[in-house]
Amino acid sequence: MRHVEDDNDVYLSGLLFYDLVFTGLPKPPTPGEELWTGGMASGPGGIANFAVALARLGTRPVLAAAFGDDDHGTLCWDFLANEGVDLTCSRRFADWATPVTVALSYDDDRALVTHGTPPPVLQTTTPSTSASIVHLDPNADISVSDLPGLVFADVGWDPSQQWRPELLSQLTRCHAFLPNEVEAMAYTRTDTPWNALEKLADLVPIAVVTRGARGALAVDNMTGEHAEVDGINVDCVDSTGAGDVFGAAFVHATLTGMPLSKRLEFANRAAAISVQRPGGATAAPTSAELA
Repeated sequence: MRHVEDDNDVYLSGLLFYDLVFTGLPKPPTPGEELWTGGMASGPGGIANFAVALARLGTRPVLAAAFGDDDHGTLCWDFLANEGVDLTCSRRFADWATPVTVALSYDDDRALVTHGTPPPVLQTTTPSTSASIVHLDPNADISVSDLPGLVFADVGWDPSQQWRPELLSQLTRCHAFLPNEVEAMAYTRTDTPWNALEKLADLVPIAVVTRGARGALAVDNMTGEHAEVDGINVDCVDSTGAGDVFGAAFVHATLTGMPLSKRLEFANRAAAISVQRPGGATAAPTSAELA
């Protein structure tokens, strides 16, 4: 994969969704039941959560993602362009539908239903950027070694629940890894977030384990820093995309030179703001709000 010069700060590649989020539900619906709620948000999701969060914090993102040439794809494209996300590495595909996810938020968590098919292969060049964000996936079309700059990685829920540790071999090229505590303990075969963090710190320069409402833990092997931040007590409206907002804020804080403890605090505040609003990308805070 050829690299070209570009003045964007962070390169992102991954799967984009059109999200439809319902909040304020007292419980999940049961078969045959119709629930009404007054809270709703819609907009781009998936990798777009990172892109919008970065843009609103003042870090310029360039996004490589597939968009369907349909109404949902057009809505997502226009939203991201208006947020200042560089879409020159993204493509629209006429014979593919943009995946759609419905999120139902209740009890400080959410359930997801997604409709879609695997995206077309995205043929694009990679810009020269300060950093990259990647979602670790053994079936991904892009190799971590092809990504520019400092590589920040996360990982998602394994529907097979096998949590194969060999996935972590991709961390040898990464600068930082930011799983949540369930993912971290499952992939490292440990029983506490701290034990998982210790194992991950042997594999990557910066290891972060997010804990949702309980905060986050981190180790920076390059500086010898250890940090922990408690969760912030807020009224959670919707947790959709909160981990992505945390990750984007952590990347921004790293690129601006904050020490580890300040990076965690900054990212924690960003996530705390986002969960008080419906949606993922639509709930990302601005730099003025965090200031």
